Amino acid sequence: MAITYNEKNKTFQLDTKSSSYLIGIVDEEQFVGHIYYGARLRPQDAAYLMRTGENPLVPSVNNRERCSFLDTFPMEYPGHGAGDYRESCLRVLTGGGHSVVCPLYQSHEIIDGKPALVGLPSSFPGEEKCQTLVLTCRDEVLRLTVELLYTVFEEEDVITRSVRIRNDGEDNIFLTKVYSACIDMDDRDFEWLTLHGSWARERQIERKKLGYGKQRVGSIRGESSHQEHPFLAWMQPEATQTQGEVYAMHFVYSGNFTAQIEKSQFDSIRVTMGINDEDFCWKLEKGELFTAPEVVLTYSGEGIGRMTRNLHDFYRGHMIRSKYTHTKRPILINNWEATYFDFDTDKLLAIARRASELGIEMLVMDDGWFGHRNDDSTSLGDWFVNEDKITGGLKHLVDEVNKLGMKFGIWMEPEMISPDSLLYLKHPDWALQVTGRTATLSRNQYVLDLSRKEVRDYVYDAISTILHSANIEYVKWDMNRQLSDMGGIELPPERQGELYHRYVLGVYELQERLIREFPDLLLENCSGGGARFDPGMLYYSPQIWCSDDTDAVERLKIQEGTALIYPLSTMGAHVSVCPNHTVGRNTPFETRGNVALAGTFGYELDITKIPKEDQEMIPQQVSMYHKYNDLIREGDYYRIASYSSNHEFDCYLVSAKDKSEALVTFVQVIGRPNYHSRCIRLQGLDPQKNYRIEGTDQIYGGDLLMYAGLPVENLWGDAQSKLYHLVAEG
Repeated sequence: MAITYNEKNKTFQLDTKSSSYLIGIVDEEQFVGHIYYGARLRPQDAAYLMRTGENPLVPSVNNRERCSFLDTFPMEYPGHGAGDYRESCLRVLTGGGHSVVCPLYQSHEIIDGKPALVGLPSSFPGEEKCQTLVLTCRDEVLRLTVELLYTVFEEEDVITRSVRIRNDGEDNIFLTKVYSACIDMDDRDFEWLTLHGSWARERQIERKKLGYGKQRVGSIRGESSHQEHPFLAWMQPEATQTQGEVYAMHFVYSGNFTAQIEKSQFDSIRVTMGINDEDFCWKLEKGELFTAPEVVLTYSGEGIGRMTRNLHDFYRGHMIRSKYTHTKRPILINNWEATYFDFDTDKLLAIARRASELGIEMLVMDDGWFGHRNDDSTSLGDWFVNEDKITGGLKHLVDEVNKLGMKFGIWMEPEMISPDSLLYLKHPDWALQVTGRTATLSRNQYVLDLSRKEVRDYVYDAISTILHSANIEYVKWDMNRQLSDMGGIELPPERQGELYHRYVLGVYELQERLIREFPDLLLENCSGGGARFDPGMLYYSPQIWCSDDTDAVERLKIQEGTALIYPLSTMGAHVSVCPNHTVGRNTPFETRGNVALAGTFGYELDITKIPKEDQEMIPQQVSMYHKYNDLIREGDYYRIASYSSNHEFDCYLVSAKDKSEALVTFVQVIGRPNYHSRCIRLQGLDPQKNYRIEGTDQIYGGDLLMYAGLPVENLWGDAQSKLYHLVAEG
């Protein structure tokens, strides 16, 4: 049993294979307290960790210090306004203008499996069984029921949390804050780790010492954003890739979020995560239910690397539903950096012909094929083919590409509308807007109000019509601006605070409809690069465009931060032309291929115009992809060295689950004069096995490679790279 309840002690123990999570019910009022999260424990009474026998005592013994008790007790899901001055998870506004809420234990249920979260992406049981604890809490004054859901995934060392709130009273209640998870524990000189960035610099790792007070990351941009990421980890200073305790929370949501860690006056910490409460207000009428998105928790006693592999296995097995999850994706070539808006049928077919000759498997037609769009100022929303460009129509183009033995994919930006479009001329009210205010343009476009059913239906019908018109096997779903002017014309005043969340629910509904009607479609999400790279999107698409920055050196940092928490198979990564269109850097074509190999792999260039020697290297890269992709997609990822930390070289390894082979990628970013080879200590091998470096007669013991190191020659020049394929002997 993954979940057990000790009726005598009123404690719950949730066990994964390597961790335990303990919850206790205390006092006559039935406060729900957090006892412990960490390395797996034997069943025993650990309730003393809540310190209810110390001053301040529980209210039934010493109600004189009720406030002190509430402000120190390790709450499992803290309410607002009653005396706990740390960050709350739940806040309300009643008809009387009050905001106090105190959820207390009422009952519980332990069930096999995992309930779905209606309208939201969430993890699923998969082939392995899991168990769920439903802790039902209640605020009797408000007649508000709060269900805390915990699901245990034993093999991945993951526990998920979510919350359902139901109004059982007669009066409306406004929810002004609903977080999804909270953990209280003693500080152990923790450091905290987050992922920050901007356009073309997504998911940069930052680790720093935890200080007193509230430290947070978040987004109010309507999406998870380039700037911050819905992820937070905390660890002791001595934690490395291979050792030390690491805790992590990851939010399965694609909109506004908050992730916060707070150190109190008593050297305890509180970590909270959920929908950002800024501009959030949800009207809950009698009998209505509100469901908060899911949070993924994991604990590692073996360093950051184990945290990474826990999350990778969990997302591959319990979040990504696509048929492509465990299969090779077609190697594609996208025409965006090759042509931008300047293309027609002949130009696309010329790219496709040469690409097919070199082994590339799919042509993706990017922005500029619809309406009268020849730049970024027009036509979003007018999802019909511009036959002045696509002469003969879309089906003709797709058929010609298919005759070359290639698949066909298409770019769309369904959530947006251009002021210069037929759709805006007909339905200007469909754009998000506040009446009387000048609407804010970004990239010459507005955002459609996807909280409205008629708008969602129009968008979906437009997408579906295009996909039915030809043999389109891939869609790149883009979102090139963030939300502003948050006014919903159809929403009454008291529901305007629901608009951000309703928008995200609308996106989820559209993508759910899409993958249900087109189950064989390969969907890749994108948002100006990686601004909506989050677990919520992975529920609908098995891959997300990692960043618009395709420079191989910049990608080392971006892909390191992404791979910290996401499987390599989710990262859209392409070989692009040099000088790179984002940073102007020149890097060897071989290195561009080796770096892109860590993701989905494809090309973003005009293949007819690149140097002949680069073209001749493409069949080798294609062959390399087919040889190694099963290993990269399914294997265990180990971070060996970090260019973002040492500013000189980068190294990572993917090992087969059975340790039968491993692929080491080494990138020398800066060349060094007069140096011998480096010895890079590897991870993830079997110390009892010997490994041959493929293509050589060099054989080393796994123990030698891990404890002493693999000799890597000093390469000549900057941005040089080398792959080492290790194959176990015997």
